[in-house]
Amino acid sequence: QVQLLESGGGSVPAGGSLRLSCASPRYKFDCMGWFRQAPGKEREGVATISTNYNARGTTAYADSVKGRFTISEDNANNTVYLQMNSLKPDDTALYYCAARDGFHCPLTPSVFGDWGQGTQVTVSS
Repeated sequence: QVQLLESGGGSVPAGGSLRLSCASPRYKFDCMGWFRQAPGKEREGVATISTNYNARGTTAYADSVKGRFTISEDNANNTVYLQMNSLKPDDTALYYCAARDGFHCPLTPSVFGDWGQGTQVTVSS
């Protein structure tokens, strides 16, 4: 398993912003994304971005975060970011970075084989 290095979690009030970072210093994947898991809930896809092939830069978002979250990449440093604005208490979860190879870059956790340790995001009302 390739190491994915996450950072940027924290606690903010509702309406606040956070930026998560995920670096893959040793390997360049075709697809990277962010997933989250709240207590008692299943892990869900938040946003993904294609970082290779002709689809580079193609993004996908969960409906619940569209218009509030933005995923982006720094191709030179194999790093992806998740800018989270207008945060809501429902966004509270453990956020995981994940990566995979291949053309498809879906919001489906089960197709991702490499995962980070997770970073906590807590939004207070």
